[in-house]
Amino acid sequence: MRLLLDTNVLLWALTDSPRIENVRNLLLADDNDVFVSAVSWWKIAIKTRIGKFKADISELRLATRDSGFLELPLLGGHAEILTGINAFHNDPFDHMLLSQAMTEPMRLLSGDRMLRKYSSLVLLV
Repeated sequence: MRLLLDTNVLLWALTDSPRIENVRNLLLADDNDVFVSAVSWWKIAIKTRIGKFKADISELRLATRDSGFLELPLLGGHAEILTGINAFHNDPFDHMLLSQAMTEPMRLLSGDRMLRKYSSLVLLV
């Protein structure tokens, strides 16, 4: 299975938070490919820059690579599906992640219950 981590799930996984307990086996399974979107790196960088989050993005990216997670670039093809997505909320980062999950396709792991309204591809953590 191909899995895409929402930014919150990425941070929980890197810090070994109890929040990921119900998906730990999915993240560790050899037959699953776990992806981190470039969107998450942008979200973390922007929130760090404006003071809403404190992180060393270089360290986070290194920890992600060390965990065996793969990086997913944001492509123009991902944007094409965006026009067909209902706007249940206004988080552009979530919209980009959803578009990627729907285009690839892959399961989006998220702690945000609102995202489940968008697609059955969303797995709540």
